[in-house]
Amino acid sequence: MYKHILLASDGSENAVRAAKEAVKIASCDKDSVIDVVYVVDFEKSKSDVLHSGSSEALDMERRKKNSKVLQFLNETKINYKTTILRGKPGLEIVKYANEQNMDLVVIGSRGLNTLQEMVLGGVSHKVMKRVNCPALIVK
Repeated sequence: MYKHILLASDGSENAVRAAKEAVKIASCDKDSVIDVVYVVDFEKSKSDVLHSGSSEALDMERRKKNSKVLQFLNETKINYKTTILRGKPGLEIVKYANEQNMDLVVIGSRGLNTLQEMVLGGVSHKVMKRVNCPALIVK
């Protein structure tokens, strides 16, 4: 069914809920692999670098943000790998999903109201519009 599943994660509770759905889907096929993608946002990374003591500390902080999702995946015994990308989250997720020929993208919704989404454009909305494979937005 879906062998290559991209799980977009920012470490939030929405990402954990998305991980739960990705695991449900991946458990249908023992050969499925979930690729947990975390995007380091350029606009936030400048501030992170300034407030970090070292590049190792910065890397650990980024991995820590995603720890809830990774801990959940470790408990489920599902095959997964992690990928850290840099750039604008929506664009990088779409680019990676399309280049890697993903079968499915699973992403959490931030729950923006309609007005905010029209003005700001949520990451999940951008991914849904531009990705070449099916996408699941989890509330």
